[in-house]
Amino acid sequence: MLTKPGAIPRASGCYLFRNERGTVIYVGKARSLTQRLGSYFQRRDGLSPKTQALMDEATSVEWIVTPSEVDALILENELIKENQPHYNLRLKDDKTYPYVAIDGRTPFPVPYVTRGQHASGVRYFGPFVEVRALRATMDELLQVYPLRTCSRHKYDYQRRIGRPCLLFDIGKCSGPCVGAIDPAGYAGLVESWAKFFEGDVRPLRRTLEARMAEASANQHYEAAARLRDGLDALARASNDQIIVLDDHTNLDALAVRVAGPRAAVVRFRVRHGRIIGRQVHFVDRALDESPDEVLESVLASLFVDPLDIPREVITNVDAASTLMSEFLSERRGASVSVARSQRGRRRRILDMAEADADAVMERDSHRREFDYNVRSRALQEIGTALGLARPPYRIECFDMSHLQGTNYVGSMVVFEDGVAKKSEYRRFHVRETVGNDDVGAMFEVVRRRLSHWGETGDGSAFRECDLIVIDGGLPQLHAAMRAAEVLGIDGGVEFTALAKREELLYRPGQSTPIVLERGSEALYLVQRIRDEAHRFAITFHRSKRGRAMVASSLEGVSGLGPQRRSRLLAECGSLDNLRAMTLEELLGFAWLPDEVARSLYDHLRAPTVRRPSKETSDDG
Repeated sequence: MLTKPGAIPRASGCYLFRNERGTVIYVGKARSLTQRLGSYFQRRDGLSPKTQALMDEATSVEWIVTPSEVDALILENELIKENQPHYNLRLKDDKTYPYVAIDGRTPFPVPYVTRGQHASGVRYFGPFVEVRALRATMDELLQVYPLRTCSRHKYDYQRRIGRPCLLFDIGKCSGPCVGAIDPAGYAGLVESWAKFFEGDVRPLRRTLEARMAEASANQHYEAAARLRDGLDALARASNDQIIVLDDHTNLDALAVRVAGPRAAVVRFRVRHGRIIGRQVHFVDRALDESPDEVLESVLASLFVDPLDIPREVITNVDAASTLMSEFLSERRGASVSVARSQRGRRRRILDMAEADADAVMERDSHRREFDYNVRSRALQEIGTALGLARPPYRIECFDMSHLQGTNYVGSMVVFEDGVAKKSEYRRFHVRETVGNDDVGAMFEVVRRRLSHWGETGDGSAFRECDLIVIDGGLPQLHAAMRAAEVLGIDGGVEFTALAKREELLYRPGQSTPIVLERGSEALYLVQRIRDEAHRFAITFHRSKRGRAMVASSLEGVSGLGPQRRSRLLAECGSLDNLRAMTLEELLGFAWLPDEVARSLYDHLRAPTVRRPSKETSDDG
């Protein structure tokens, strides 16, 4: 067990936890090393389970003092890259996204698409989402600014024979191989490419329009037609650049989305009012880092090129912090403002970035769900971690939902081969348990399900399964085991409990929880199953509570029984719509007696009638 070291400095810096083999298992930064490290050495029950696991493994800690917190942030990033600690955030960046590169180390640079590492002396623009659309854009741009696209071998060959290739004849190359353009003129074309991919299309359009007007005035109609075609090509090439600000502002928008152990950070690059590029970083959260901490962890990876850092950055997290502003200002070499935009057009850009982050998280979820190899690996990992005889093909998960002990319901969701089987979901009205008793409710619901253990035919939803997941801790797990024992099948049922938030698995007979590896397919699948059970229980609870509220609101209306209440709600849609109806509209229901309609109308408008609560907190 690691003991608290003495003489920890109050300065800012980085700290490194090592295990008994001397391996770095966690790297952190702090404004005050004394305060930050001191938080790890409090009472064990005051630490989160994941921090407890870290402290159980750590045997030593060391620190590095830095001049400022910004320096600590930079150093932390380098230390994480170097050591790849197990407990740190795992960053999956966007190296697979294409960039446009122009190699400035040659006299006549060639533009090309790359997904590789950035090299010194090469200008990069992007990243872009669709490589096919990017290549089409480059092809259009060659009609306006014809850079060479041939290989070095092809270039040398054409220069040796003194004759240009076909691309020069069709106007898609300026012919540097035969001296048709000098280095200065070619550099101007390169700069025009750069301006286009930086989003500044206006000067390029004005230049082409002026040249076209001049050619037309001089009756050079063929040249004017080529320039007209160039303008059309420029318009087509710029179609993919979404205009979001009409004041030609340069800024970056950063949106963070967190879901369970995963997070996504999206960066929109807005140049001259246009979105010209997007970056996406996936992050595996090792210690349930907050959105602020997630954003800080990817700053150094998001902003590599000092020339690509704008004066303004907007974000959707509260850490529009001094630290972030100082870091970007230092890297850029000039002042950078960081703020959380609340309204106006900048808020609209953030909304777009947030929606994009949600979309990439959902796409990643679908990819995992429908990839057979991923599902197979997840089930194998679950089986190994829980010590099962074989990977669990059929998994059932149970959850409870109520509001202060009222309208208690339970849910059972079914996953087979890692895919939800919604036709076999089941809902349970909790009838025997009184008051706020999650343990008793879990016992009742699991006992009722296990009473059908092994059924087939019409009761196929209750056939035997390989694993039952209980949403809760050890008390709920013990209740489920007791239900199996009461029915005499405790030896044939495999149970595990998934603790809320901590995402620790408990097995019967084991007091030490099982921690699935962060970012693993097993953890992702278990969380998805738990979240689906929670969603299903919440939906059922809201429906039941809504019906109870309606019944309560309509009590005392003579002649209005359950069947007529249900029909009223089915035709009106909601209790609010029913309240808004006039007496004539109520009398218009042929199946509702006139005297009942009048009593209902008077009842709904009585001053003593209270509207149902808007409370939506359902999780039990």
